[in-house]
Amino acid sequence: MQVYTDITKLPEFTRAVITIGSFDGVHNGHKAIISELLKEAATVKGTPVLITFHPHPSQVIGGRPPVDTLNTREEKLALLEKAGVPFVVEVPFTHQFSEQTASEYIHQFLVNCFHPHTIIIGYDHKYGKGRLGDYQLLEKEGAESGFRVKEIPVHLLKSAAISSTRIREALKNGDIEIACQLLGYDYFFSGKVVKGNQLGRKLGFPTANLEISDSSKLIPSNSVYAVECKMNNHNLNFYGMMNIGTRPTIQGTGRVIEVNLFNFNEDIYERELTVYVKRRLREEKKFPSLDALRKQLSTDEVQAKSFFNLS
Repeated sequence: MQVYTDITKLPEFTRAVITIGSFDGVHNGHKAIISELLKEAATVKGTPVLITFHPHPSQVIGGRPPVDTLNTREEKLALLEKAGVPFVVEVPFTHQFSEQTASEYIHQFLVNCFHPHTIIIGYDHKYGKGRLGDYQLLEKEGAESGFRVKEIPVHLLKSAAISSTRIREALKNGDIEIACQLLGYDYFFSGKVVKGNQLGRKLGFPTANLEISDSSKLIPSNSVYAVECKMNNHNLNFYGMMNIGTRPTIQGTGRVIEVNLFNFNEDIYERELTVYVKRRLREEKKFPSLDALRKQLSTDEVQAKSFFNLS
């Protein structure tokens, strides 16, 4: 997959068929849109080009809280490649870019940069300053400028929009199975293993404490989960359980992510761990004593191992 990040240095795409969106999550709804893009490009013997933005527009445009993203930039690009997209243009989304009028967006951005043969877009897609541009304006300008506009089927568009919202809500509520079903893959995030307070080791459940570098990445709700993990420079997958929360039993301060890997006893400080969230085991809660917490962790371990069919 070719990725372009400088819109002033794009190749001349032959009969470009383009679609535009944030594509955060690259979930099942997005994959259906990508399928339409690839199908249309094949039909007109054109080049399929997916246009996306970084950072997420909500983190630049004021007026509403920024969205917690389902993917980091690197994750999204990897998922788009896996979905079969051959060309991605990642537009640096700046305040200046957001100030383009709808007409400037069409002519200075879409037409000048891509010379599109076909633009595939949703009926409710809004663009330009104040989000005043719509499907009808694009059709009108297309007739004058020589490009076609094709509408994404309503059911696919609604599926994509509903999925993005539902996935975020599900993750924030701990509904991992719903989130993964809508995504079409296990929700995951990566972090660097850093030193914690060593409490897990004292309890008999040593943990890898993760530091997440991208503060906009959505982390699931405070709970205990069964997880599968991958480690950089390591060929094996590992199974374990993870706690996300504030550790109320010891009156912890701040939110932490702690992963206990089963049958594992290596020094992995400063290594990057990717965590795939498989199932929520229970909510985080305060226990009357460390001994009570230890007993609960033993129960959690049995449940997680049972989920993975481990002895």
